Amino acid sequence: MNNTDLIDVIRVSPLPNYQLELTFANQEVRLFDMGAYLHKKPFNRLIENNRFMTAHVDYGTVVWDGNIDISPETLYDRSVPLDQKLTS
Repeated sequence: MNNTDLIDVIRVSPLPNYQLELTFANQEVRLFDMGAYLHKKPFNRLIENNRFMTAHVDYGTVVWDGNIDISPETLYDRSVPLDQKLTS
């Protein structure tokens, strides 16, 4: 496994308030807040019909129907360890 493989997402749980609980290949569990992204395309479509809650893992990152995804590097770099509280 190389260093870039360590940030592959292996599990995602969508949570209320547009947050994602993420487990990475290095077994680290982190929390990512999508709130800041929801006013930008294509992420603004995640608000429709509760689409956000359909998040799943494919090819090492989080994806949604409609060809919406976000890079695992962004997810890792802008998330916090689960035991830390996110501040808005």
